[in-house]
Amino acid sequence: MVDGKSADEVQVQARALGDPTRHRLFRYIVDADHPVGVQELTDYVQLNHNAVRQHLAVLKDAGLVVEELESRDRPGRPRLLYRLHPEAAGSWGTAGAYAWLAGLLSESVRRGTVPRQVGHDHGVRTAAGLGDGADPADLIEEEMLRRGFRPTRVERGRRIDLVLNRCPFADVAHQDPKTICQLHLGLAEGLAEGLGGLEVERLAAKNAYQAGCRLVMRRDFAA
Repeated sequence: MVDGKSADEVQVQARALGDPTRHRLFRYIVDADHPVGVQELTDYVQLNHNAVRQHLAVLKDAGLVVEELESRDRPGRPRLLYRLHPEAAGSWGTAGAYAWLAGLLSESVRRGTVPRQVGHDHGVRTAAGLGDGADPADLIEEEMLRRGFRPTRVERGRRIDLVLNRCPFADVAHQDPKTICQLHLGLAEGLAEGLGGLEVERLAAKNAYQAGCRLVMRRDFAA
């Protein structure tokens, strides 16, 4: 295993990035501050759409980028957009999830505030930038997916369980589960508060290396 990846996964990604054009496309996507469309990438590498799409398909199949459909409120067909796969963060010269975590922990020390409160405040700020009118449970699940937690959702009546099948911070969470889990509980609470319509009941933590932590939420139909 390398950075949580099997030897086979590493080889697949190395082969995908071994092509100079694919590597250029990957670096452009990584360095962009927004999800990137095919036309933008086509203009960058000066190849036709079909060639760029084929390269993107290889990067996607290798688990290096995520393909998503543009959310738009104007006429026209939504574009396909590409961004760094959350589970590829920290490898192949990319900034890792730990940089985000370190920023929040640094904020906790600087403010003299417990990690749960810092996570909560970050969650509220993040919620303000998420889609209006969407199901808040969908948005929280998508945010956990973007953070690399591989969530699986189970919904029964008002109760929603998000099973987190991967811990992107397993090494540090194994050493200090209280700090890391409380920060992520606060993040979920802030997201729920900012989005409305959901209440976080608890985070049932598991062994970080085995994953399977369970975020338990309840819909607030009155809200």
